[in-house]
Amino acid sequence: MLEALSTHTLEERPKNLYAEVMTLSHRNIIFKAGIAASLGILILIIIASFTVLPLYPELQGQAETRPSGLFLSIHIVNPVPWAPFAVMIAAIAYALITMILIFFFFEKTHAPEILFVAFFALSFAMEAARITLPLRTALNLPGVFPILGYRLLLFGRYFGLFSLFTSSVCASGLELQRQGTSILILTLSALTIALGRPVDGFQWDTSLCMLAGYDSMFTLVETAVMLITTASFVVSAQFRGSPEYVFIGIGSFLALMGRYIFLRADTWLSPLPGLILLCVGTWFICKQLHRVYLWL
Repeated sequence: MLEALSTHTLEERPKNLYAEVMTLSHRNIIFKAGIAASLGILILIIIASFTVLPLYPELQGQAETRPSGLFLSIHIVNPVPWAPFAVMIAAIAYALITMILIFFFFEKTHAPEILFVAFFALSFAMEAARITLPLRTALNLPGVFPILGYRLLLFGRYFGLFSLFTSSVCASGLELQRQGTSILILTLSALTIALGRPVDGFQWDTSLCMLAGYDSMFTLVETAVMLITTASFVVSAQFRGSPEYVFIGIGSFLALMGRYIFLRADTWLSPLPGLILLCVGTWFICKQLHRVYLWL
């Protein structure tokens, strides 16, 4: 019996090892594709900037309102026309740099959560869809063009939010075999919200984002998901006996809070604090995840 068991184990080990390498290989392909996509988007936006940048002052002057929400209800500083474009460029650059760093540090590290953290970072590249509003004016495109762009923007934002939430669920013990199902569910969830929210194609705020319905309700939903994500990581620290997950939870809270402030900025005052919180939070998450899985 011992001989049979030993033979079975020797036969199974190469298969399991091969499956794990394939999993890492497929995941790394996604990382490389994300890097290439972010770089391509950044180049296209820079090229388009020569056409659209002169239109920003006029479009911001036609805005119906200013972004509202947590820390944004009281506006002390007047909006700056170039701030939304700078935020868009910085968001795409954040996606590119973060994807490169994740690939570099986690290329050979089997950390299930990092795939969804990478999706969170990659979702910032979809902020490029904000350029559809000035492009419509510059190229005299149909009014449906910026509406489709804003729905893509909504999809990216909710896909990123749900990705980080899924990462926290994964930390709580989600089976690796269900990662594909999780990706499908979070994609369909983000797509449902993006297509279901009513969008006004003729009104926008000073961050040059179209106005969408049920804004207060979805702000509450985003806040709830942010708090649940943080709590889930903290609970994982007790569940898995790894205190690093407490810091990952703190990092997720900082990243989501910074993301909320950063993406809604229409002045030079709020983008920098929001971006700092976002970057510090992302560093906390990745640093502690790397520490958890470094010796596994």
